[in-house]
Parts: sequence; structure tokens; C-alpha cells
Amino acid sequence: MEKLLMTIVCELVENKDAVEIQVDEPNEEGIVVYHLHVAPEDMGRVIGKQGRIAKAIRTVMRAGCSRINQKIMVEID
Repeated sequence: MEKLLMTIVCELVENKDAVEIQVDEPNEEGIVVYHLHVAPEDMGRVIGKQGRIAKAIRTVMRAGCSRINQKIMVEID
């Protein structure tokens, strides 16, 4: 799933080298948290107007994880 998130985000940003993803271990509810870090100048491209792109990224990631019976959450830092 980390590879899917990296593929989506790298197509959105200009500074691909600054993209960093940290994956936490599942918490007590079984949710895996993906922390996405991008360059400050690319933050607007990842979030989008009124958070639409960020919401779309989270939706695609949740749909992908439903196939492997995993719950995730994507946080953009």
C-alpha cells in the first residue's frame, strides 16, 4: 500500500525527492497510519482546494486496502 501512495503522490508534486512516507504499526483498533511528508511548496498540490485531492487520496487508499482486509488512515504532515 505504501507503493500505491507513493505512486499517487509523486505524480502530483514537483519535488519528488522530498516525498517521504512513514508507516506506523497497527493500533489497538487494527488501523495502520501512513504519515505523508512532502516539501512545503508542494503541500497545496497534495491537499487541493478545500481538501478535495487529500480526500480523493484517502478514498483510493481505503479502497485498495479493503481488498486485503486492512484498515488505514492517511495523514498529511
